[in-house]
Amino acid sequence: MSLCVRNILFNSTKVQRCFITRYSSKTNIMKREPLVITKNGELRGCIKKLLDGTEYYSFKGIPYAQPPVGKLRFKAPLPAKPWEGVYDALKHGPISPQFDAQTRQVKEGSEDCLYLNVYTKSIETSTKGPVMVFIHGGGFISGSGNTDLYGPEFLLQHNVVLVTINYRLEVLGFLNLDIAEVPGNAGMKDQVLALRWIQENINDFGGDSNNVTIFGESAGAASVTYHMVSPMSRNLFHKVIAQSGVCTANWAQGVDGKNRAFRLCKLLGNETRDPNEALTFLQSVPAIDLVGKTFKTITSDERHRGLPMHFCPNIEKKYGHNEVFLPEDPEQAFLNCNSVNVPLMIGYNSKEGLILISTESKKIEYRNKNPSSFVPREIYNIVNDDKLKEIGQRIKEFYFGGQDITMEDAEKICDLQSDLYFTYPIHYFIELYAKNTLPVYMYSFNYDTDLNFFKNWMGASDIKGAAHVDELFYIFCCALNRDYYEENEILRSIINNVTRLWTDFAKNGNPVSSSAINWQPYTIKNKEYLNIDKSMAFGTYVDQKRIEFWKKMYKEAGLHRTRSNL
Repeated sequence: MSLCVRNILFNSTKVQRCFITRYSSKTNIMKREPLVITKNGELRGCIKKLLDGTEYYSFKGIPYAQPPVGKLRFKAPLPAKPWEGVYDALKHGPISPQFDAQTRQVKEGSEDCLYLNVYTKSIETSTKGPVMVFIHGGGFISGSGNTDLYGPEFLLQHNVVLVTINYRLEVLGFLNLDIAEVPGNAGMKDQVLALRWIQENINDFGGDSNNVTIFGESAGAASVTYHMVSPMSRNLFHKVIAQSGVCTANWAQGVDGKNRAFRLCKLLGNETRDPNEALTFLQSVPAIDLVGKTFKTITSDERHRGLPMHFCPNIEKKYGHNEVFLPEDPEQAFLNCNSVNVPLMIGYNSKEGLILISTESKKIEYRNKNPSSFVPREIYNIVNDDKLKEIGQRIKEFYFGGQDITMEDAEKICDLQSDLYFTYPIHYFIELYAKNTLPVYMYSFNYDTDLNFFKNWMGASDIKGAAHVDELFYIFCCALNRDYYEENEILRSIINNVTRLWTDFAKNGNPVSSSAINWQPYTIKNKEYLNIDKSMAFGTYVDQKRIEFWKKMYKEAGLHRTRSNL
């Protein structure tokens, strides 16, 4: 038996704060729970504690859209319907069905996966705390916003409101049949709907809807930079942090979507060239049968060229009154100034490519015989065979001295993979965007401590620097790093310093507003950046020699214009 008492504080026009106090005769404990009234109805959360003992309020598994099931599968999401009574926001909603490329496991999840989580230290509407919305990575194939990796405890100590979201992945989120019903980008439209929900409701969680920073890592970073050019995302955010990814990287862009969908249908037992028949068929198969199909629908060239990410955001045609997420190539949008003008903090980890070492070790023999397989897709698509071979040899010469590759060359392989997919695309993106009047802050993340879990997990601890994903363990609290924070004063200080950079930027667009660090905004002339490690040293033109090599490759191919050389 339990007794529930509602304690409400009012102002003259609106509920300002509400708590429910529950008494359980089983435990003989009075438990106070926060209640927030949203546009869809009442939400009950729970009270938790930060690592310094301060209380915060947790609201998990909030539905922001109707379940995208049945005839809604693959389509743009619809706003969540209001509910009656009090909705228990006490645990995460289901994750999208997915294939985890690291563990090689299928996670069944549920198509009914469009939920978000809000963490805040205040539910006073007058608080107006800066809002940080995190979009997870995972190659548009895996991941969620859950606290198994993205716990709020580190960030909330700096008095921000944190929101994490789920969105549809792989086929469920990015099937493109090139028809009005399924033009692609459903997963991106999920993100847009979550941002709209935040605009409508976050003030009731103590947040400020006029001070929203969207940030993401890897595919999440590609996502937040896509929102910078999407007409659907205008006025939904005010600052951007992009960690290890951009929308102009070739791996972030889906191509040949209709034929990929037809190959998927054939793989599942229905050979068709009719997109409407394909839609009916693909809406009928179990969701779990659509998981992990990226790797089984690739072409022979895709097997060896680029990252295995193909169900991704795509340029979208306009059909009737449908909202279009991406009406033009994102590179062209930036060149045409069809992007938002907001403060941007952007960078990459010093050894991103370590994530690909194990994959590359299986391809060494093929790479040695076919160095042209290193040539990026966009160059491959426009040069002849002789030029392709020439560029491949130049890549091999630049990174490996022209010698055959061995596993003794792990760090050189790492540098090449870093440059192909992260460092050069990010440098190019910054040059596209740095024309704007608002500041761009560039960083290179180079911390190398016990918190570099991903690098250490891959057995690459002898290579100095930070691997792809490693910076997340300095920003979010999870089971892996919680003990380090509590027991190691040096690591605790590092985490506090890193999260202060992120949260200072979210507060006012300046990542060093509360510290003495000299982090100057990026200029096209000097290419200023901050080396985020124990030195916190300010520098110019990080990885210059390697970036200049790729600039020359793209220039020779007639690609990658910037406003400075138009």
